[in-house]
Amino acid sequence: MTTTSTALLPGSTSTIRARPTSFVHDVSTIAGRALRAVPGDLEAVIPPVLIATFFFVVNIATLEGLTEGQIDGFDYTAFQMPTAILLGVTGVSRAPALVLDVQNGYLDRLLMTPMRRIAILLGHLVADVAIAMALAVPILVLGLILGTGFETGVVGAIVFLLMAAFWSLSFAGFGYAVALKTGNPAAVQSVFLLFFPFLFLTTSYVPRAQLSGWLDTVASFNPVTYILEGLRSLAIDGWTIDLLWGVIAIVAVGALSMSMCLAALRGRVAAG
Repeated sequence: MTTTSTALLPGSTSTIRARPTSFVHDVSTIAGRALRAVPGDLEAVIPPVLIATFFFVVNIATLEGLTEGQIDGFDYTAFQMPTAILLGVTGVSRAPALVLDVQNGYLDRLLMTPMRRIAILLGHLVADVAIAMALAVPILVLGLILGTGFETGVVGAIVFLLMAAFWSLSFAGFGYAVALKTGNPAAVQSVFLLFFPFLFLTTSYVPRAQLSGWLDTVASFNPVTYILEGLRSLAIDGWTIDLLWGVIAIVAVGALSMSMCLAALRGRVAAG
């Protein structure tokens, strides 16, 4: 947002007024501010990558021999990489920073400007996509170093990163909804805990064919199952229908989280 002013002459009633800018400018301004804050908040983005990398390496060392021994030609490293990626990027967002904006009054000051309300939210979400892609790259590189290939080539690797980033975005909507609704940092931090059941009640460690009983039933209704299988298809199987189901699962979760997020934003604007 920029401002323009008119010189005040004796007897003039001209005042300084904020001048609306383009929607793209509004979004880029908020996104730029969110990204510039990341170097000062590395404790929010570095630990998830380290944890995901740790479990990636440990799971391969622990389960690779057992799993590959049961399934001929099975690449367990490629199978585990999507699990590590989701663990690394899920829940990483600028929602805690938005809570601080709510608490210190910065958000209220933004709402007093001509800046479009939706741009405030979208700017943070654009920053989240960029951060998620940056966090996914080291895990992807580690997977390549450990011998993982991509049946879909370079294009598939790019699609892989984009899917991981947009899944992170879809899940981040829940955090923003809580941030805008409560303005409570602890409540926002606890949102990530919701992800753990979704990750582990799925095909996170073994293929779907190896699941049985109630776990197989739960996994069939778990959207993360289809996201994992879509990501794995890019590395292991090529361009298959699993990729489409993965995209549908991301869109479905995103539609729910963004609906909650937009409702919370409308409530915050109305309250302000």
